[in-house]
Amino acid sequence: MNYKNNKVQEDLKYILNETLELDILRNKIVLVTGANGMIATYLIYFFMLLNDTYDMNIKIFVLSRNKNELEKRFLKDLNRKDIVPLIQDVCEEINIDEKIDYIFHMASSANPDSIVNNPIGIIKANIYGTFNVLELAKQKDAEVIFTSTREIYGKMPDNIQFIKEEDMGSLNCFEGRACYPESKRMAEAILINYYLQYGVKFKNLRIAHVYGPGMKIENDGRIMSDMIYDVVKHKDIVLKSDGMAKRAFCYVTDAISAILYIMTKGKDCESYNISNETEEITIKELAEKLANKYGLNVKYKIQENKRAYTNFKRVGLDNSKLEELGWEPKVKLMDGIDRTVRSFEK
Repeated sequence: MNYKNNKVQEDLKYILNETLELDILRNKIVLVTGANGMIATYLIYFFMLLNDTYDMNIKIFVLSRNKNELEKRFLKDLNRKDIVPLIQDVCEEINIDEKIDYIFHMASSANPDSIVNNPIGIIKANIYGTFNVLELAKQKDAEVIFTSTREIYGKMPDNIQFIKEEDMGSLNCFEGRACYPESKRMAEAILINYYLQYGVKFKNLRIAHVYGPGMKIENDGRIMSDMIYDVVKHKDIVLKSDGMAKRAFCYVTDAISAILYIMTKGKDCESYNISNETEEITIKELAEKLANKYGLNVKYKIQENKRAYTNFKRVGLDNSKLEELGWEPKVKLMDGIDRTVRSFEK
């Protein structure tokens, strides 16, 4: 994926049509960590579009530890005057001489492959990385926009139908997958305490199941990623369970517009849910829809090792706090999937 991709440009212009007060970004300097991630990349591309379309003069520092991947994702865009690459691990001290206005802290791995093979790396990025980001924010008087996860809510009581931001369930820290939600919980605790002790402002985003162009689809392990990979490669769709678990997926443009709504209209030092609950679907139903649409078969390869996957019943997120800011999800599930599949076509 790159900035000039037709599907990406269509998506960016769609976001631009949202009723957002984006002049707040004019002449600002921003830092985006985890720049190679799908959501981070789309956000960076959107800032580039604001510069190209409205001459917003946003200077964008993009942080990634993988130079080759950064160059691959941004291609020639790293030669732009508005893009400044920082090649480093977020777990290392971040040094920038200029003033920073906003830090979008998005550096974290959540895929099952990383959870199985590099859980300590996940914990370090979420804890040490968050400390480093907040130290920089304290020095620069910057506001932090932090991408957390719906998984911090854990296992909810049976009487909870939709999870509000003030709800909190239980997590078992000895479960293999706990490296991700437990370290995200700690990162949120670091956020609030940097505000209480040092006055560092932030907004906390609890995001669920985002997909779209630019997502990692090979050797990822997440449900949507694996299915999109099978479709793109014209392979039979393989399910690793009976497929009865339910999910609700949010297309990347809806996620980006939600982030922008929260940044421009949300309250400081509060959490916001981001998800699309309009088309909840079982994994089996989704696989069958994709198989029918793209002429494939569905096969099952049940896995005994459940370490990489959450093992409690899904409960939907209550997005009313975000919707009060004026946001609503607009991209239908199959439309978003089709856009994603076509973005991988050469």
